[in-house]
Amino acid sequence: MKKLKFTRQDAHKKVRLGNKWRRPRGLHSKMRLSKKGYNKCVSIGYGSSKSTRGFDKSGLKLIIIKSLKELEKINAKEECIAVAKTIGLRKKVEILKQAVKKSINVVNIKDVNKFLKDVEEKIKKSKEEKEKLMKKKELSKKEREKATKKKTIEEKVEKTDEEKKEEEKKEKNKLLTKKAE
Repeated sequence: MKKLKFTRQDAHKKVRLGNKWRRPRGLHSKMRLSKKGYNKCVSIGYGSSKSTRGFDKSGLKLIIIKSLKELEKINAKEECIAVAKTIGLRKKVEILKQAVKKSINVVNIKDVNKFLKDVEEKIKKSKEEKEKLMKKKELSKKEREKATKKKTIEEKVEKTDEEKKEEEKKEKNKLLTKKAE
């Protein structure tokens, strides 16, 4: 038997409402009153049979996996897995590799091998970019050091010029004070 897709009232009119289910609560709501020609409301009669409840389309029991320990308990002949969306990429890759080794069916990823290849390429690219950034930072540090050395040399030269002028002024002041006495 085909499952009904229950949509929220007026979801076809307003895209922002989305296709998720919310119970109609309006006083004059025709959907809440189950009028003919309006969307169906969720109710007990539409539930799947007990024998098929909790099973995937392929007929295997669906289990959501959050760790490698949970994956070890899976029976590949009777159960299939869905990797939890809250898991990070690194942990997800480890779980998928183990699933491939044990030949466990993964429901929420279409092609596991392709996904693993794409992730490996992505990781390689990010590592290369990080290395490039590190090299740029090192080069910029060296350039800064060179620039500061040049500045210090220039400052020394400038200071010596300024110091010479100050010394000449002091000598003139000494001479003037001696003449005044």
